[in-house]
Amino acid sequence: MHSRIYWLLPDLPSAWAAMDDLLLARVEARRIHFVAREDVDMRGLHAATVLQTSDVVRAGELGLIIGAGLGALLGALAAVYYPIVGDEPQWGMAAILAVAGALFGLWTSTMIGISIPSKRLQRFAQEIENGKILMMVDVPMWRVEQIEERLRQMHPEAKLEGTEPDIPAFP
Repeated sequence: MHSRIYWLLPDLPSAWAAMDDLLLARVEARRIHFVAREDVDMRGLHAATVLQTSDVVRAGELGLIIGAGLGALLGALAAVYYPIVGDEPQWGMAAILAVAGALFGLWTSTMIGISIPSKRLQRFAQEIENGKILMMVDVPMWRVEQIEERLRQMHPEAKLEGTEPDIPAFP
């Protein structure tokens, strides 16, 4: 299980130095993510993905659940009131419509969710807009204190903004 550590860095040189120090501490590059304003040239830094900066995962989960529920309800109504063969309900139709509803709900909600900023990162929006750089580091739970202490000592200009005890598998 991994934890995510949030740090706010004042500028690009500080971000590059922090990334180098984390790599020297044997934190994998794929576990270090940066978020900055659109106009910041983040060459050399591992920018956070859309999955980390948007609400697409949460929206997808909701769309899947709501779509499956509505599809199953419509399927059950159609199976009972509009049987395809004979007078008996066609329960297979309910299952097919539940799956179709889940897929449609997933598809439409992720298209919406990709444009919504992540709820986890909303508290950093003003600082990022003011030019600071957010660094997210995903480390095993047993290394959190070690990494925090290392960054405190080597980067006094950086500000620890907290830790999430368990990060989602995606992202």
